[in-house]
Amino acid sequence: MSKTITPYSADQGTKKQQVADMFNNISKTYDFLNHFLSLGIDVIWRKKAINELKKDQPKLILDVATGTGDFAFEALSILNPQKIIGVDISQGMLDIAQQKITKRGLGDKFEVKLGDSEKLPFEANAFDAVTVAYGVRNFENLELGLADIQRVLKTGGKAVVLEFSKPKVFPVKQLYKFYFNYITPGIGKLFSKDARAYTYLPESVAAFPDGETFVALMDKVGFKNTKCRPLAFGICSIYTGVK
Repeated sequence: MSKTITPYSADQGTKKQQVADMFNNISKTYDFLNHFLSLGIDVIWRKKAINELKKDQPKLILDVATGTGDFAFEALSILNPQKIIGVDISQGMLDIAQQKITKRGLGDKFEVKLGDSEKLPFEANAFDAVTVAYGVRNFENLELGLADIQRVLKTGGKAVVLEFSKPKVFPVKQLYKFYFNYITPGIGKLFSKDARAYTYLPESVAAFPDGETFVALMDKVGFKNTKCRPLAFGICSIYTGVK
């Protein structure tokens, strides 16, 4: 069993509590830093992940670890579902998402609520699709989280997971490691009051069971037709599975 990577030290509560605290701390600078650190490429990756649902035309979508809602807003404009519900354990992030929803007048299409991604506050077989962008590596128990996503999906519904992975080819692997381990924490320190959050990022990516290991976990909890699609030489991957 690999060591659980937490944002702060081991004596500060569970990974779940620490992740909630961390995102509460960085919520105000999160959007800016996300786009800045990924050089804006995160927008392209999000579009690719959402396009995985285009032919399914889901009406009701659950966005797990919705954060400030960027992925859900993008899904609304590309897929035009009847409704998206976003769930997150950080109230600070949800407050920002709510401000954006109100500002854009999308209250009838996008609703956010505080909730734990491993104990989703919904009935079984409720959603046509479930999405998670850059959230699964923060789950305290990945298998539990995936099993619960599978539970709330309707039969035939699809899960789409977008997550950082570890590139394996030279020189992308080396450049990526350098950028993630040195540049990211440095910029995070400059702009965010919680510098530790940006050292946690590379650590959590390094510890995450990506690629085929993640696909095997999706298979284990009952997903069918599971696939992994690496993007940008494996910096990021899109995982899909059907209930």
